[in-house]
Amino acid sequence: MTIQTPIATFDCYRTLVDFDLNRAALPIVQHSLDKVGVDHEEFLDNLRVARFYAVAQGPYTRYQDLIRKTLETTMLQHGAPYDTAYGDQLVEDAKNFPVFPEVPAALRALKEKGVELAIISNSDRDFIPHHVATIGVEFDFVITAEDAGWYKPRDGAFDHLFRTIDRDPALITHVAQGWEYDIMPAKKYGVRRIWVNRYNRPGSNFYQPYVEIPDLSDLPEYF
Repeated sequence: MTIQTPIATFDCYRTLVDFDLNRAALPIVQHSLDKVGVDHEEFLDNLRVARFYAVAQGPYTRYQDLIRKTLETTMLQHGAPYDTAYGDQLVEDAKNFPVFPEVPAALRALKEKGVELAIISNSDRDFIPHHVATIGVEFDFVITAEDAGWYKPRDGAFDHLFRTIDRDPALITHVAQGWEYDIMPAKKYGVRRIWVNRYNRPGSNFYQPYVEIPDLSDLPEYF
């Protein structure tokens, strides 16, 4: 029997946790970039795109390895010397990224309303616990790309999520900052979507209907 409790499913990185790999990567590699005169903004934009391509290309491979590999290949693209210590340091720094300040109170308010909470994250089983601990709120489900065998935005990630939580689509609200990773691909599943537009990006009429909020402060009002 399908469970009848409403549930909010969340992207974790950059929705709940201020997971900014570019911001963390630049201090680690800046001296190497500057040796060969690489433009920082161009490098960081290429690094962001490389990560998207890496997760979108196919079935799961370890996310922590993808962080390292995309850093290495983007430095190769720009002719900047790479050291394996750079990728290792970036992964270690990422374990300590902070939660956005309004998130814990918003999640606790949802729980008080009887809404279950789930995370669906492009992460690994041994990586995501660092970030769940940082959030400090108990989730009913924590689902990773490793569990699904696929990364968002691929269907396999969302198919696994919805099989696992076992709800009618009318009971599901997917909350995410990631436009290309979450808001666009989740439309086809007929669930309500709330876009946490933290970075003031343009939306799209094609992907309506969705709710747009700047952060999670007012999220409980939508339940």
